[in-house]
Amino acid sequence: MTHRLFEEKHHASLYQKYRFAPPEPLKELILQYLDKKKGQPHVLAVDLGCGTGQNSRLLAPYFQEVVGIDVSECQLEQARAVPGFPNVTYRVGSAEELPFADGSVDLLTAASAAHWFNQERFLKEAVRTLRPRGCLALLGYTDDLGLHYGSCGDRLNCAFEEVKKFLSPYISTPVAVANTKLQDLFDAIPFPDKERIESIEDKKQLSVRSLVGFVESFSYYQSYLRADPEAATTLLQNMQSRFLEEMGVSCPDTEMEVQLKYFCVLACKPQ
Repeated sequence: MTHRLFEEKHHASLYQKYRFAPPEPLKELILQYLDKKKGQPHVLAVDLGCGTGQNSRLLAPYFQEVVGIDVSECQLEQARAVPGFPNVTYRVGSAEELPFADGSVDLLTAASAAHWFNQERFLKEAVRTLRPRGCLALLGYTDDLGLHYGSCGDRLNCAFEEVKKFLSPYISTPVAVANTKLQDLFDAIPFPDKERIESIEDKKQLSVRSLVGFVESFSYYQSYLRADPEAATTLLQNMQSRFLEEMGVSCPDTEMEVQLKYFCVLACKPQ
């Protein structure tokens, strides 16, 4: 069964504002894999668990059609509000029941979403809908960030780990699966031609305010917020204050360097 944790309008707006689009090297890795395994033309890409459409829009220049699928209409409203991508459409649906004909999809992808899928049903649909030599690309990053600002990086990382530790009772099993870099899902993919790249590094400049917003977008923070709204709000306020204090600044728009480690599971359907 698809998990339904991202459907509220406020949570969808957090995703649009604070979640990261996949980095350019990762996009290139996926496209090169598809070129190598299947070749042109690239007709249809389907982005599962597309959320607010960051990954869907990245794929738009390389396919005749991109379809983003998500269970949350609120997430899709945010995606549709971004102009300038006429070959991208969005539909409410799940990864376990896809509205595509057998053998019709060139690339089936999911960015920071596959850990929420029912593994058996999703893979059955992948086998059914992919063209011969069509490809699967499942990507994401763990919540182990590396934070750097002047000489206080170690203290920032410690503060961030303390927040995650505090929220750890609210981490769901699928999030724990994501932090294993989809090892079990990779093992279950029935295609013999598959690989898993475990560490693709990316660096971003991120403000203290945006880092706090990023944490607010976590599913396990949202679980804590539902359980104790006042305490959850106070946690974010204290986090921001702690970071500003450690950095020796007063403005929450002050930026730090954030290092992320992406992973990617790639697989090709046999001919």
